[in-house]
Amino acid sequence: MNYRIITVAALLVALPAVAQKKKTVVNDSNTPLHLLQPAYQGTYGDLSPEQVKKDIDRVFNYIDKETPARVVDKNTGKVITDYTTMGDEAQLERGAFRLASYEWGVTYSALIAAAETTGDQRYADYVQNRFRFLAEVAPHFKRVYTEKGKTDSQLLQILTPHALDDAGAVCAAMIKLRLKDQTLPVDGLIQNYFDFIINKEYRLADGIFARNRPQRNTLWLDDMFMGIPAVAQMSCYDKESKNRYLAEAVKQFLQFADRMFIPEKGLYRHGWVESSTDHPAFCWARANGWAMLTACELLDVLPEDYPQRPKVMDYFRAHVRGVTALQSGEGLWHQLLDRNDSYLETSATAIYVYCLAHAINKGWIDAIAYGPVAQLGWHAVAGKINEEGQVEGTCVGTGMAFDPAFYYYRPVNVYAAHGYGPVLWAGAEMIRLLNTQHPQMNDSAVQYYQEKQKTTAPIFAVDKEDTKE
Repeated sequence: MNYRIITVAALLVALPAVAQKKKTVVNDSNTPLHLLQPAYQGTYGDLSPEQVKKDIDRVFNYIDKETPARVVDKNTGKVITDYTTMGDEAQLERGAFRLASYEWGVTYSALIAAAETTGDQRYADYVQNRFRFLAEVAPHFKRVYTEKGKTDSQLLQILTPHALDDAGAVCAAMIKLRLKDQTLPVDGLIQNYFDFIINKEYRLADGIFARNRPQRNTLWLDDMFMGIPAVAQMSCYDKESKNRYLAEAVKQFLQFADRMFIPEKGLYRHGWVESSTDHPAFCWARANGWAMLTACELLDVLPEDYPQRPKVMDYFRAHVRGVTALQSGEGLWHQLLDRNDSYLETSATAIYVYCLAHAINKGWIDAIAYGPVAQLGWHAVAGKINEEGQVEGTCVGTGMAFDPAFYYYRPVNVYAAHGYGPVLWAGAEMIRLLNTQHPQMNDSAVQYYQEKQKTTAPIFAVDKEDTKE
């Protein structure tokens, strides 16, 4: 009993001391609350070209390891070096990714751009080595196919393309590098690809690229990118036919936009079926990425005074406004862009980051409005690159559907090749952007400035006289 009395008394004595040690409550009277640091989800804020380079190097080192350029005996695994003696046992050595897929066509274009931006010759060497390898082995696989009626399925994509997926992206990348290096022996491959694109691809009556799946006479938004950039690049490769190919590329772009762009959303629908009375608007993120990327590729080639350039630019800018309005707070975009209960997806985000940064660098859109969007997007993308250099959160190859569940439940996988080229391309263009613009934190927000700001204050106004160092 006495112990209890003593304990209570001790507590009573101690109470004033406890009260004295009570922490001061932060409130509006004693603290500038606007200076409290936001609890951003993921990475936000400062970004340097060196940071971006480290991220894309990690991706590059991974894909370099996972895409060997060798011919092997599929039965024994032994490397074949004398191509003249190989038979139907020969195949490209299998890595994690295919050397001639459209996804890798994007990767080749990305690395060409990355080499230009960073001066890192490894990127250019990667593309050079694989294009030279494919050009060297293709005739031997063609001989086997002629003699045996079968050969490696990966080479058949090159030798006998059956869809724009087989031809367009790789063709465009080969033309880009061939224009830089006249010794690159890919003319035969380019001509074979382009013959399919321009002469053999299925079309509707008005000439627009089309497919007969999943319905007869279906337009896929993906096919804007799978076909149009190669046609646009051909205007630079075959200069005698320049006007013809520019006209074809613009015609295709505007035909797709006329049927598939939704002005009130600022987005494109994924699919359009000629026989359908209604055209549902499932705005799949990566397909919208392909459309935006196509506009960039076309505008890069179109002369400034080309009559229909303003119309292409108008579609591009309207699309930029529609897409950027739907970026999530984490920086990623949703699998179905206008349905924020669908999952956040990496490859589409990376494409948008590239396109926004590229458009700012070209002067097509405003850095103040869209630089922070691109930078937030890159932070989110970089967060999806794991330690091994794999890109996480990428939707696997996707067909077309007319219900939301199909898109909501598409799997994601680190071996979905669609993520790697866009991430490399986005990183390269962000480096270019960071080397020409001057992003700086101001009132806890990323702001883009044309000139470097001298102040390090957390909040500052811009005085034109004080902007230069």
